[in-house]
Amino acid sequence: MGNGTLVPHPDFAPVAVRGIDVMLACGGDGRWLIEFRVHGADGLVTPEAGPPRRANELWKHTCFELFVRPDDGEGYYEFNFSPSGEWAAYRFTGYRAGMIDLPLGVPAIEWWGGEMRAAVDLSALPDGDWCIGVTAVIEEAGGKRSFWSLAHPGGKPDFHHEANFAWELPAAAR
Repeated sequence: MGNGTLVPHPDFAPVAVRGIDVMLACGGDGRWLIEFRVHGADGLVTPEAGPPRRANELWKHTCFELFVRPDDGEGYYEFNFSPSGEWAAYRFTGYRAGMIDLPLGVPAIEWWGGEMRAAVDLSALPDGDWCIGVTAVIEEAGGKRSFWSLAHPGGKPDFHHEANFAWELPAAAR
């Protein structure tokens, strides 16, 4: 379906991480595969691995995120994947408004030395064209965090901002 490169927010420079590549693929059954490759991951701090479970506030440490906004409105979906195996899924009715947990089967998350792979079933999301945001919060030694996205709005990092939904995905491409 496509490949992209995330860029760090200019106000939060990484220490050793040099780049993050992302790949999205969709099977005909609505199951998506999202892959992230972190370049310069030697100093990366990741949460301890554990059993897969839903958890909140994954963005406080290294995590990878997918945002999906159907073209038919202001609502959108957020999916978070942690190297620990923890995950989260939310639905919003508008910009940072009306957040609720999204019912979702447990995603398959794999992490190995700077590469993350998450397989998640998005078949329950609305049909039609989508705008996608792909982001990452990277924690390095000393607790230093950098914020990565396909595009950043001006000002502080804000992955929910419209500018982050930079990847257009027509329904025909899924």
